[in-house]
Amino acid sequence: MDERYGEEPRRVRGGDVPGAEGEAAGVRRFWERLGLPGIVDVHTHFMPERVLRKVWAYFDAVGPLTGTEWPIAYRHEEEERVALLREFGVRHFTSMLYPHKAGMAVWLNGWAADFAARTPECLRTATFFPEEGAAAYVRQAVESGARVFKSHLQVGAYDANDALLDPVWGLLAEAGIPVVTHCGSGPVPGRHTGPGPVGRLLARHPRLRLVVAHMGMPEYGDFLALAERYGEVRLDTTMAFTDFSERLMPFPGRELGRLADLGDRILLGTDFPNIPYGYGHQLEALERLELGDDWLRAVCRGNAARLFGL
Repeated sequence: MDERYGEEPRRVRGGDVPGAEGEAAGVRRFWERLGLPGIVDVHTHFMPERVLRKVWAYFDAVGPLTGTEWPIAYRHEEEERVALLREFGVRHFTSMLYPHKAGMAVWLNGWAADFAARTPECLRTATFFPEEGAAAYVRQAVESGARVFKSHLQVGAYDANDALLDPVWGLLAEAGIPVVTHCGSGPVPGRHTGPGPVGRLLARHPRLRLVVAHMGMPEYGDFLALAERYGEVRLDTTMAFTDFSERLMPFPGRELGRLADLGDRILLGTDFPNIPYGYGHQLEALERLELGDDWLRAVCRGNAARLFGL
């Protein structure tokens, strides 16, 4: 790992604390060199502890959606995780959470509202599932201050074009609220992942502010094409370009020009805390693309600041 980004975390299943002080200093050096006042991370996970523990247990067991060893680098209590982001200089972040079945979303949204209320840096996050009443609770979340939504088509195993979600997408498009959506087929394809279902969704809701998580890996080019076609589509960098992902689903070098051209619609995301490497490695991975400091400034803060009116 590049020494500018601090000490490499010890990859231990028990989740040893990475080299906290050195790591935080390395992350701060990254954005200070760019002349930024800090960074904005649109893809961080905070959720009820009992849900998060189950997520970590899944990764520990090398679940079928990952199929590879995945030690959690930041296996800390909630308060410590928030403190780490503050030390890194992450000025705003999200609490990405998602239901895997009907009947969970309202509870998760209530928890997320409370988390945002006690965590000033958090962009209040909400979620939904294709179920009766989804439009009503999404409207309630919007009217009470939700600023970003999360949709996970792989874990939720639902079709974005489910008729129960049509009023939800319409409401969010009308409100201009971003929806971070795991819709790519990585780490393994799901019944409703890939650019096809998302393309059909956007054809019906072209103003939807869809943020494609993980750059749409591994269908990078197809999702870049959707961003070129629809002016409100964005992509987040979550885990893309890192050594870990490049071994499994490398970003094709032929697409770097398109990535540069779409520099105003790429957003920093990391998947903190559920990553098998140090936080600074995501920043290092972006810098080594060699797309320039202006591109990095836009991706790491400017684009999100504009999108969320920060």
